[in-house]
Amino acid sequence: MERSGLYLPLLLRILHNLHGLLILGAIATGFWVYNTYDGRFGRLPLPPGNGAIDLHGTIAVGFFFLLPIFAFYSFHAGQQRLIQANSFRQAAQLHQTSSRYSQHQIMNTALLLAAVLAAISGRMMQERWLPNGELNQPWYLVHLIAWLVMVIAVALHLLMVARVGGAALFQAMLSVRARPDDRPAAWRKQWQAWWQQLWASKQR
Repeated sequence: MERSGLYLPLLLRILHNLHGLLILGAIATGFWVYNTYDGRFGRLPLPPGNGAIDLHGTIAVGFFFLLPIFAFYSFHAGQQRLIQANSFRQAAQLHQTSSRYSQHQIMNTALLLAAVLAAISGRMMQERWLPNGELNQPWYLVHLIAWLVMVIAVALHLLMVARVGGAALFQAMLSVRARPDDRPAAWRKQWQAWWQQLWASKQR
């Protein structure tokens, strides 16, 4: 018998958790790069990261290729978890239970957009800038801002998850359980259905 409790689609969990690991890795290695070559806003007593740029770049490559897939899934199959037309209005109604869900939708969207900004600005940077002391390059400054926004967005995202679903939602996202109709063999039909819905929406 299938265990009861909150269930999230397996593909969502795989994409979300891979994306989350890459984000955390990019944040950590990004700070290591900043701490080694910049440090204008403060430093931590970390060992010099002579290979930090290469490590950060390797994570960024995986992040850059996974992000479009996760974004496509989020804006179609997972669109109800992103910002809606009435999200800001409902989020302001703090006495309503729906306020938490709307705030969660807003933070999910903010985190996704911050990831896009980080990916684009990172791709526009050149590896030689920081070792050469070129710390005021516009795309590097944009990347710094994107890093900060990502840190704040991740923290608020986790806070919203705790408020909306608590431990049950965390457990559901980390679960490896899959229903018979939600296993990899069924994903092709799911993707076909999403494409058909997308095409139908464009024809309206």
